[in-house]
Amino acid sequence: MLDRPMPTPAAPLLDPFALAKALSGYHFIGGGYVPGRNGKNFAVVNPATGQQVAEAAEGDAADVEAAVQNAAKAQKEWAKLPARKRGALVHQCAALLKEHQEELAKLIALETGKALRTESRVEAGVVADIFEFFGGLGSELKGESVPFAPNVLSVTVREPLGVVGAIIPWNVPMLLMALKVAPALVAGNSVVVKSAEEAPLAVLRICELMNRILPPGVFNMLSGFGPECGAPLVSHPLVRKVTFTGSVETGKIVARAAAEKLVPVTLELGGKSPMIVFADCDFEKTVAGALTSMRFTRQGQSCTAASRIYVERPIFDRFVTAMKDAVNKMVMGDPLDEKTDIGTIVSEGQLQKVKAFIEEGTKTPGATAHVCSAMPSDPALKKGLFIQPVIFTGLTKESRLVREEIFGPVTVIAPFDDPESVLAEANDSEYGLAASLWTNNLKVGLDLAHRLEAGLVQINQNLVVQANLSYGGVKSSGLGKEASLEAMLEHFTHKKTIMVNMA
Repeated sequence: MLDRPMPTPAAPLLDPFALAKALSGYHFIGGGYVPGRNGKNFAVVNPATGQQVAEAAEGDAADVEAAVQNAAKAQKEWAKLPARKRGALVHQCAALLKEHQEELAKLIALETGKALRTESRVEAGVVADIFEFFGGLGSELKGESVPFAPNVLSVTVREPLGVVGAIIPWNVPMLLMALKVAPALVAGNSVVVKSAEEAPLAVLRICELMNRILPPGVFNMLSGFGPECGAPLVSHPLVRKVTFTGSVETGKIVARAAAEKLVPVTLELGGKSPMIVFADCDFEKTVAGALTSMRFTRQGQSCTAASRIYVERPIFDRFVTAMKDAVNKMVMGDPLDEKTDIGTIVSEGQLQKVKAFIEEGTKTPGATAHVCSAMPSDPALKKGLFIQPVIFTGLTKESRLVREEIFGPVTVIAPFDDPESVLAEANDSEYGLAASLWTNNLKVGLDLAHRLEAGLVQINQNLVVQANLSYGGVKSSGLGKEASLEAMLEHFTHKKTIMVNMA
């Protein structure tokens, strides 16, 4: 492990408030913490209390220039390392992140408001797993022998693209960063990440920890806002690949900017994921699956959240009642409290957006808003960004709540009568990221799975993103895949053909 002085301790620091303070005001460029060149910082707020817990450096084009130049210089030497050696170093990073798993879980709970027990520990564990998985894939960067002529040796090789610019969101920032950084590094690229302004701390700490093992400049981290920091990163001439997770509107802007340079992009742009429940399902398992599918413990802030639930009519009323009862048992409170099931919305702006959708649904004629759980009673949380989950029934398929991504704890449950009608409704969306089917009739399940317009379809489960399972959507949900060997090969390398005439 390399010995580089850092303002943060090498050992895990389990006080997230102290760690947040230690991380304040820095980017990570060229192997070390550096303040922003413009001297500006912005507040990082605990959404459970409304209190500022840290500051983040407000990056601009000058910071982007420094980070990209460092990355470009480091990438040349990094690419010369044997692929298995790069993988071994990334695997060492995974082991270090495992040692810091609880620290990272508490830090991400503090800055995002996600419950420690039900959400943040899960994310911290998955992050280490992703780096471990890709760390073992260095030997899979294989080429091919291509038949051409008896006197010509023709082969292909996989080569890195160069500097990768990665822009990540705030809902699961550590996980989504890992999905971009791990394959990019193993493939021989260097990386500059722009973190989400709502959640810059945990990913910054991960970058620092990994830089205790990686060569300086291979992995860099910037914080800041989209126009001032993200846009210069995407448009920088030395950035040869852009990978972005966020909204459809911003994804289109990123794609246009990358197109000006003719560099490849990977885009994961959200979803409006349907969950289809048949009357022959395992009822108790399916209700529990619906709680997980809707990501209620994350306040619904997930692009794969089952925000459209279609239930076969014979069990519709029973299912709605069971869902309400289950969500009512979930405890909303301080994200760092072990008793808490549900934390907060990430920001005031997102909270107001979710409230507007709920208000619109509540005022819709014929609709019923089933408000669940209970607001926390602790006076210390009175300024927190809490909101009760809402289950809507009686909305038509034309409702904005059925058609648009809310990114909050709001789901719509509607009845259906036959497979063909529910398939048509499920596919009637601009999105196509994920879907789930719940039935004991695998013939029906597999038939619909093939015809659902989604990149990831699960039957009788709805797991979050897992290493080694290709993940990515169709239609407005994005371009490209993540989380798999395929993602590393197709999105972080290019194929070169080499021909040797031996005549």
